[in-house]
Amino acid sequence: MARKTSKARIALKGSEKKPLKGAQIVGAARRDERIEVTVLVRRRQGIPDRVLAAATRADVRARKHMSREELREKFGADPADLAQVEAFAENHGLDVVRASRAERMVRLSGSVQAMQEAFGVKLRTYRAGKQTYRGRTGAIRVPAMLAKIVTGVFGLDNRRQARAHFHLREQRGRFGARAGGVRAFTPAEVGRLYQFPPNLDGSGECIAILELGGGYRKKDLVTYFGSLGIPVPSVTAVSVQGGHNSPTGKPSGPDGEVMLDIEVAGAVAPGAKIAVYFAPNTDDGFIGALSAAIHDTLRQPSVVSISWGNPERLWTSQAVKAFDTVCQDAAALGVTIFCSAGDHGSDDEDPPTGRANADFPASSPHVLGCGGTHLEAQGGSIAVERVWNTLDGWATGGGVSEVFKLPLWQKGAGVPKAKNTGGKVGRGVPDVAGDADSDTGYKVRVDGVNSVFGGTSAVSPLWAGLMARVNQSRRKPVGFLNPLIYGLSASSGAFRDITQGDNGAYAAKKGWDACTGLGSPNGKKLLKALK
Repeated sequence: MARKTSKARIALKGSEKKPLKGAQIVGAARRDERIEVTVLVRRRQGIPDRVLAAATRADVRARKHMSREELREKFGADPADLAQVEAFAENHGLDVVRASRAERMVRLSGSVQAMQEAFGVKLRTYRAGKQTYRGRTGAIRVPAMLAKIVTGVFGLDNRRQARAHFHLREQRGRFGARAGGVRAFTPAEVGRLYQFPPNLDGSGECIAILELGGGYRKKDLVTYFGSLGIPVPSVTAVSVQGGHNSPTGKPSGPDGEVMLDIEVAGAVAPGAKIAVYFAPNTDDGFIGALSAAIHDTLRQPSVVSISWGNPERLWTSQAVKAFDTVCQDAAALGVTIFCSAGDHGSDDEDPPTGRANADFPASSPHVLGCGGTHLEAQGGSIAVERVWNTLDGWATGGGVSEVFKLPLWQKGAGVPKAKNTGGKVGRGVPDVAGDADSDTGYKVRVDGVNSVFGGTSAVSPLWAGLMARVNQSRRKPVGFLNPLIYGLSASSGAFRDITQGDNGAYAAKKGWDACTGLGSPNGKKLLKALK
């Protein structure tokens, strides 16, 4: 039986939610339904600027990264804070499923009724289009004793948080070519076109891939990599919050995302171990999957690929802050995070709204955002490369954040104001680019079918594979890449500047732009610059 507690409650800043557009209330959530939530708490002490500065210096040789154990002990949760959350759970008849100092979290389980009383919310069942979800409105409220400790509560609302950024080119049978010589490539071919450093395969590195649905089949991987003459990479499925490797049998569904990510990363870095973190498609699951990967002391990934996201405006500020805090952990540890920038142009929504939106988490100032290009080759070299925009609603994402300020390392890049009324200059997205047009996309195998996929989803694992090769060559991780690449001179040749095309509100130009960032990579020259 729950004990009596103080009635004084304080709203958690940034926790406010409202129903999805067009959502209708079906009824109250079933009171006896058992659910799980994650309570995030503050750091034991904030990561000092000098520590992050040491881990993210523009001189890669002088960087000092922390170990996961050191981060946990110095900047993880205070055990006393976790104990207070556990006492709160006991007072409200909730079970403690798991607690982690490193991830600064306590996972709680209980009935809907108990959760409503514990967090001062009313949970209802909503229907919006084909989606039915458990939702809430307004803010989460916690007892005053927890207000300074708790930084976020996730899982009460289980609406879909993100979408996969891939585009399937429909075709049957063998891999084919488009008219005019426009054709698809294997990931290994794309790597060669981008001059990925040879005689490296990512050995000794671990690439983490985050997935919010779908799955893969081992036999497809064996068949696919066998057809390429590449050893089948080591792939491990990691369950987070009940997420699992669960193939749907539909290539156009989330399986397409999962297989695209694994096959692209595995083809360009077959020596690297690949860990796929499966989690529910909710803000709770997304944050949990990233946290599990970053703080994984067993597999210890040095690179993370994320191909899911949504416009910044569809996130609560508490979720954005929680996710970005884990990205800061990654920077301190020397883990590089790559995020796709979206597939619906500067609008970033389908159907379009006429508003310019940056996609999150690509807009986080602690990740590397990946935009997309249309790529054509002749004689083993790049013949044409321009901004991906097929004028049918599919185009590279990119824009200016209305949540994050302009980072110091991007101040000289010429980031414009956001193309909205009263737009301000914020973090510019993307940082880099790569082949993403499905017409010039990637030959992959999904659910027993050979297909061609595009989307900025493919660019994140492509860059992740390149970074695994770079880390292998350096014998230590590069870590947070952005301060390094924005400090490179054009004469380094590390990037192919994309100057043709647009994604709607933003046009390509010489230097950085909000379509393809600094450009596509020259892997050999990038490695030279980073060594």
